[in-house]
Amino acid sequence: MACYELLQLFALLIVGHALADYPLQGEFLARAKNRFAPVSGVPWYQALGAHALIHGGVVGVITGSLLLGVLEFAAHALIDDLKCARRIGFNLDQALHVGCKLLWVAVIALTAAPSV
Repeated sequence: MACYELLQLFALLIVGHALADYPLQGEFLARAKNRFAPVSGVPWYQALGAHALIHGGVVGVITGSLLLGVLEFAAHALIDDLKCARRIGFNLDQALHVGCKLLWVAVIALTAAPSV
């Protein structure tokens, strides 16, 4: 895969992240996913799972890889839970999410057939 194609893929993943983390999350999921400050009557794990599933779906659709979508789901849920637990702050949370996107692009670059 050519360098510009990898940069395009990374850019699409970042745009997808911004969409999934802000307008597609909304205030309800942002509050309800926090097991340390639960919303009454809402299982936090369902809200966190739904939010992580949106992210996994975005990555899966953009990359065409179910495996990367599943890895994104798991990574996003873990990172957000760490943020909710106040073990990491907002900036590190976002940096880790971007780092995951870089990792997915690296995996694709390393496993793609060479360009001719």
